[in-house]
Amino acid sequence: MIVDGVEMREIRTADAAGVAEALDRNRAYMAPYEPWRTEEFYTEAGQRTRIEELLEAREGGRARPFVLVAAGGVAGTINLQNIVRGALCSGAIGYWIDEAEAGKGLATAALQEVIRIARDEEGLHRVEAGTRVENLASQRVLAKAGFEQYGLAPRYLHVGGDWRDHRLFQLLLNDEPPAL
Repeated sequence: MIVDGVEMREIRTADAAGVAEALDRNRAYMAPYEPWRTEEFYTEAGQRTRIEELLEAREGGRARPFVLVAAGGVAGTINLQNIVRGALCSGAIGYWIDEAEAGKGLATAALQEVIRIARDEEGLHRVEAGTRVENLASQRVLAKAGFEQYGLAPRYLHVGGDWRDHRLFQLLLNDEPPAL
């Protein structure tokens, strides 16, 4: 998928340096919404380890990790993860977009592509996502993609030194019975 010169593709270990640089560059921008991270997280080695874990989860059918790449480097990531088969047949979506790319429709386009993948390639019944109560921009992205809020999780995630409430969203993809 390509949107305004930004390509979405499956992530590779070779993306570690670019992801680390983008995360470090966006540290302050994302701080209100991200849990505390070690300094190692913002390094190429830290991201290589993280990407290797995501690729292992992909091989096990538990994740589909993607990177968004622009001419200037990594513009974000989006992951379909925590995939559960059987009666639940669901997955969780998480994403972040570089501050320089925010507000241009990139998150919405990437989310719509991951929804298509979840439905058409993974055969999932539903996908879910959560945002901090204050993260109105991400909530707008989810609403544009058809997600509906289904709950509020008090003190859900430790962010910014405290346990923060999150709004929980889901999108039902189909009503087919799960594959056996």
